[in-house]
Amino acid sequence: MKIPRDIDSDKLIKAVSQYGYKVSRQTGSHIRVTNQDGSHSITVPHHSPIKVGTLNSIVKDFCNVNKIKEYDFYKML
Repeated sequence: MKIPRDIDSDKLIKAVSQYGYKVSRQTGSHIRVTNQDGSHSITVPHHSPIKVGTLNSIVKDFCNVNKIKEYDFYKML
């Protein structure tokens, strides 16, 4: 599947919040999203759209920790 080119930070944060992640803080143009037990956090740039390489890196990290397939996560977006 081709990585979507039109994903902004709001869409990405909404998608990861379905897995129990919540916004923990924001510093400038970067938003920190942390899971419920605090064991994993993701930094999402508050850009529209998020660059493809950055999005791919964030999604790979998120999917590895939560043991879901990247393809399924991209379909959810």
